Order: sequence, then C-alpha cells, then structure tokens
Amino acid sequence: MTASTEPTKPLDAERALQMARQTLDIEAMAVAGLRARLGEGFTQAIRLMLQVRGRVVVMGMGKSGHVGRKIAATLASTGTAAMFVHAAEASHGDLGMIKPIDVVLAISNSGESNELTTLLPVLKRLGAPLVAMTGGLQSTLAKYADVVLDSGVEKEACPHNLAPTASTTAQMALGDALAVALLDARGFKADDFARSHPGGALGRKLLTLVSDVMRTGDDVPAVVRDASFGDLMHEMSRKGLGATAVVDTNRRVLGIFTDGDLRRLVEKGLDLRQATAAEVMHPMPRTMKADALAVEAADLMEKHRITSVLVVDGDGALCGALNSNDLMRAKVI
Repeated sequence: MTASTEPTKPLDAERALQMARQTLDIEAMAVAGLRARLGEGFTQAIRLMLQVRGRVVVMGMGKSGHVGRKIAATLASTGTAAMFVHAAEASHGDLGMIKPIDVVLAISNSGESNELTTLLPVLKRLGAPLVAMTGGLQSTLAKYADVVLDSGVEKEACPHNLAPTASTTAQMALGDALAVALLDARGFKADDFARSHPGGALGRKLLTLVSDVMRTGDDVPAVVRDASFGDLMHEMSRKGLGATAVVDTNRRVLGIFTDGDLRRLVEKGLDLRQATAAEVMHPMPRTMKADALAVEAADLMEKHRITSVLVVDGDGALCGALNSNDLMRAKVI
C-alpha cells in the first residue's frame, strides 16, 4: 500500500499549528534576508528594465516557473511590458518570441535547471541582456547572466528541506520589489493602474464617468416651472428616478423635487393640489458634469445625503440624471 492510499491519521491540531507557525517564521526570515543583499545588482536590473525597448521576458521551470508567471503579470499590470515564456517550451519554438531588444529575467533557485541552462548559450548569442534570479551564485545561470539577483535562502520551510517553499516565497517577494521600484521610477499612478484593470473595482472607480451610467433623453424626468403638482408627480412616477428636475424653456435647471420633498410636505399637512412645480421644488440643487467620474457623484450623494443627482452641460442645461441605484448597477458603489 502506497503512502497516498494509507488511512489518514487523526489530526494532531497542536502539531499542525506548530508546523504552520514554523513555516511562516522560516519564510519571513527568508524574505527579511533579501533586504541586506539588495545592492548594485538590483539597481542594474531596474536600469535594464526601464530602458528596455521590447519586453521583460520572464523564464523559469517548475515552481520557479509558476512564480515567474506571477512576476510577469505583476510587471505588466504596473507599467512594464512583460511576458512569461516557459523554459521547456522555449526549446521547441517559443524561443522565437524573444528578441534582442528584450530583457530576459531567468528564475531558478539552483541555477542549474537543465531546461534553462540549455537555452543560455542561445540567449547569449541573441544578445538580449540576461538577469538571473537565483540562489546559486556560482551556478551556470549566474555565470551567463549580465546581472545576478541573489534570491538564496538558508533553508526551505519543508521539514525535509526539499519542497520549494521559502525559496519561492523569496523569489515572489524579490519580483514584487522589482515591480514596485519600476512603477515608482516610471511615475506610475493609480489611474495608470486602473487602465490595466478596467474590470476591477479600482478600474470602475477611476475610469467610469457620469456619462457612462447616467440616464439620458426621455428617461430623464423633467417638468417646467409652471407644471401642476399632478403633472410633476406623474413625471416622477413614469421615470422611476425618485426625483424630477424643474427646468426653464431652455432646459436650464431651476430646481429638483424628490420623494423626500414629497414626504416632508405631506407631513406638514399642506394642500398640494393647486401647487406648481416652482412652488414645491428645492432650488439650486446639487449637479454634476457628464465628464466627471461616477465615483465623484457617489461621494456627492453620500456627503449631502441625497439619492439623485442631475447632470448639466456647460450652460447649466439638463442633459442627464442618475441615482444611487444606477451607481450600484455599474458597481461603482
């Protein structure tokens, strides 16, 4: 019977916690150890990646390959053009993806991965600068590299010192350090990040405009100032915004009437049957421009405790409207 089919022993909870804490301690020490070893090699790597006319091509095998994919993705999303090329696939045609104008970041804990070392003479002839991330400072990879980043660790968190654990954590952290230093050197801003993440929460907040979510045309509730109270209520009910704009003959916004205004007037016991829109409206309402960020409309609503905002053009004419439900559907809030 193999180990994989043996009955599972009862869990020793204390032992499991002890191993977990030991793993975290070892990996924390591995990352902390990188700090003291950062120096000229790191700045040389940053300089090469800043000046690259092509892309940063990240390569690796096994667990280092998985780390390499993540590093390439992080670089690409923070302003550095990057891609991952699997070292084994490179020997079967994918090496053609790499150009002399690229920079290669090769990752191997030992620096002796066969699939990677086989490529080194070819990469050298190609002329693309080679940055090695390795714990083997005297390895074949290190000897071929133009720049070496020391990612070595004292030991793995695995109790047998075999499974890549602390070493891959160190590689991941060193990759993040590269990405952060590069984005800072490039002056990479939050809105730049958002453009790379249009489907994420940050992307929606920094890229979605009021014009993208507002109601337009006949969906915008509006009445003239002399409209009867009955016509005003009919417009509110028909458009379903919870409010209606009151405009002049040029559609310039004069005021707004909301469900909250109606409730307050009813509580006062006023006879509204003969009232006009101008008599019950709230004058000088909060408005937004169509090219403002939708998140600014959300902030305006929260600050003033309102649920609807009118959108106006440069002349103050009504061109749209939105409420909190519109912002929630767009996942801005």
